[in-house]
Amino acid sequence: MTTQHVLDVHALRLDHRALRAERSRVGWWRRLVRARLDLLVARAVGPQPLGEELTFQLPLDVGLDVPRPDELEAVLGGHRSGTHLDQLTALRALDSRLVRYQDGVDAALAAATERLIGHLAGQPDAVLGPVPEHESRN
Repeated sequence: MTTQHVLDVHALRLDHRALRAERSRVGWWRRLVRARLDLLVARAVGPQPLGEELTFQLPLDVGLDVPRPDELEAVLGGHRSGTHLDQLTALRALDSRLVRYQDGVDAALAAATERLIGHLAGQPDAVLGPVPEHESRN
């Protein structure tokens, strides 16, 4: 196995690792944006009161623990207003851009994986070869 082959495998592994990390980061941002979307929708719709329809079906001690509607609404972070529609539109647009970016990262990761597999399939001994970032530790 040549030194150039080891360097090629090393570069392919680094590319693959960087793309996996980027996919993880974009996934984190997408979860955050979707959570904000959920919160805005919940805020716009407003909380449904708890316990009103079950007053006589629940034991008294359970009924005493039901949160009041104003406590539930406080969790949503304020009162409903028209600005939420603008935020909702902006978050949906951001999520759409994140989806397109994530699709691109996924495609690049798939291509990098194919290149790495193809390279290793051509020279299977490269799997057992030295990994430069680990050699420097010895």
